[in-house]
Amino acid sequence: MPCDSGIPDYRGPNGLWRRDPEAEKLVTYEYYMTDPEIRRRSWRMRRENRTLRAEPNAAHRAVAELEKSGVPVRVITQNVDGLHQLAGMPARKVLELHGSLECGGILKSATVMFGERLDPVVLGQAVAVTKACQVFIAVGSSLQVQPAAGLAGVAADHGARLVIVNAEPTPYDDRADETIREPIGTALPALLRTLGD
Repeated sequence: MPCDSGIPDYRGPNGLWRRDPEAEKLVTYEYYMTDPEIRRRSWRMRRENRTLRAEPNAAHRAVAELEKSGVPVRVITQNVDGLHQLAGMPARKVLELHGSLECGGILKSATVMFGERLDPVVLGQAVAVTKACQVFIAVGSSLQVQPAAGLAGVAADHGARLVIVNAEPTPYDDRADETIREPIGTALPALLRTLGD
């Protein structure tokens, strides 16, 4: 969903890491902790990051509207932008697997970097929500990074209808009940309208 808000993705055809393979080091814990230059570049990237100026898009608003309509909705996100909350989702219903851009200390932001473990409490909540859901919609994720990617499989294993909305194929497409390749900003609001009926 962040692409529709002007935030580039990482792995897509025009993703940040395809244009600049060295950029992955800026969000990888080992490089960050051992190389002062990487830390400087990482903070410069955060200061110049479009995420701080991003606004929720139609997909974020559609999720919040579905929740407000009375449908039980929980968001499990790998994004660190806070756009679901800005769109009106109650913060208690948003599980941020990779943290948020709000600073949690002097040395590094509260985001989870590659090479760091996810918060076990948040991950446990995400697994519990996933096991209990009836419909699991994976949106805008390559579904390549574990353990977050594995939630799609957990949902399918526990009988949920699995829908994947992503421009590119994912490793879980063969387990999905439906895959949608249309732009998220138009595809997700249409999909969510069918759930609210």
